[in-house]
Amino acid sequence: MNAALDLLAVVMVIVATVLIGAYGLRVSRTTSDFFVASRTVRPVWNASAISGEYLSAGTFLGLSGLVLLDGVRGFWFPIGYAAGYLLVLVFVAAPLRRSGAYTIPDFIEARLESPLARRVTSVAVLIIGWLYIVPQLHGAGITLDVVADVPPWVGGVVVAVLVAALVAAGGMRSITFVQGFQYWLKLTALLVPVVAIVFALRGAPTEIEPAVAFPAEAGPSGIDAYATGSLLLALLLGTMGLPHVLVRFYTSPDGASARQTTVLVVVMVSAFYAVSSAMGLLSRIAAPDLAHPGAADTVVLVLPSRIFPGLVGELLTALIVAGAFAAFLATSAGLVVALAGVVSQDVFGGTVRSFRVSALLCTAVPLVIALVTAPAGLGSSVGAVFVFAASCLSPIVLLGVWWRRLTARGAVAGMVVGGGACALSLLVYTAVGGVGLAAPYLAEPAAWTIPLATVVTVVVSLTDRTGPPARTDRYLARLHVPERG
Repeated sequence: MNAALDLLAVVMVIVATVLIGAYGLRVSRTTSDFFVASRTVRPVWNASAISGEYLSAGTFLGLSGLVLLDGVRGFWFPIGYAAGYLLVLVFVAAPLRRSGAYTIPDFIEARLESPLARRVTSVAVLIIGWLYIVPQLHGAGITLDVVADVPPWVGGVVVAVLVAALVAAGGMRSITFVQGFQYWLKLTALLVPVVAIVFALRGAPTEIEPAVAFPAEAGPSGIDAYATGSLLLALLLGTMGLPHVLVRFYTSPDGASARQTTVLVVVMVSAFYAVSSAMGLLSRIAAPDLAHPGAADTVVLVLPSRIFPGLVGELLTALIVAGAFAAFLATSAGLVVALAGVVSQDVFGGTVRSFRVSALLCTAVPLVIALVTAPAGLGSSVGAVFVFAASCLSPIVLLGVWWRRLTARGAVAGMVVGGGACALSLLVYTAVGGVGLAAPYLAEPAAWTIPLATVVTVVVSLTDRTGPPARTDRYLARLHVPERG
């Protein structure tokens, strides 16, 4: 009965996704529809869509698991994720919309007048996007494996096939409708169980001692200042380097709408993080035996049935399964849209047909990676993507918007050095667990890789005899002068 309900929930999410996507397909006709929804998405719906794609497997399943494992230290993830949008709001949301670009590589090439800088940016965008999609596919496999004893590869294949079909069929306009719906489904899917569990545990006797559920070493006194600061820096700046986040600002009608959208996103994602973190806190009381890396990501799926044996628990679990699949679909779709736009523009000429081919290619690559790799912790996997994005792409985007002396050579050098140093650090730490005293700096490299990338970019730009493009001042004026209206 339990597995049947869970599978029915997955089927219902898929059917709803297909029907909503089909509606979007009816109004997706032009190239602009496919790439940026013809820049007509209003703030409330755009904020819902951004929140839908931003709240990924790492948030829906992984955040509760992090709070279960690490206590108060797990809260740095939602704080960093939400606060990152404040930086996007202040520094880049409106200027990127005013740039008139379709993709981040479009913006970089227009700003620096350099095909080489565009190609390097495209490679960075693809790496970030593919690394981000893989945890979504792993999360889908974990979910079906836990609730229905289905082989893990099935969930990943189902999500990949559905996402590829939806993006190829309707592009950005179609996916916008889908992602907006999926945000509200995800919020409901966690909020209802959390409220029910709180009422069930209220006043109920428990054998768990507070010192066991909330040990001192998992509280503020146990926080590693460097690791926490480096992680928070990566989460704050990493949002600015995520291609599926930045591309959505190109869908706003104007810069003011982009800012309004960002404010609403902060409110929406904060509400979801509060609910997801609450589930992790409840798990520390009701399911402390799952506080180990192999099981923490499953606690959201397991907890309702522990609290409510029988039909009520099964229904709540089915609701959570529906929300989890919405998370995998929304984030994967947003990433594939962003990547397909880049590949279509850079490789195939930027037509609707090439966009569809690119969508299939950009889904196939992470699916293959997901099928041949074992899932790590979902929260930490997504965190690694933020570190790489913050080290490689964020400094260039920020300097490109605000610093007139940025040159193409400086941007290329900064992306290569920052991304390379970050990737090498994480690979070495994963392979050998660190090197003596350097271990913490390899595990959380953002605190030194982001400044390194920034310094390299600035120094190379200042010593570049070719200087910035001649039309830099005019282009920056376009980014920063508000639209008349």
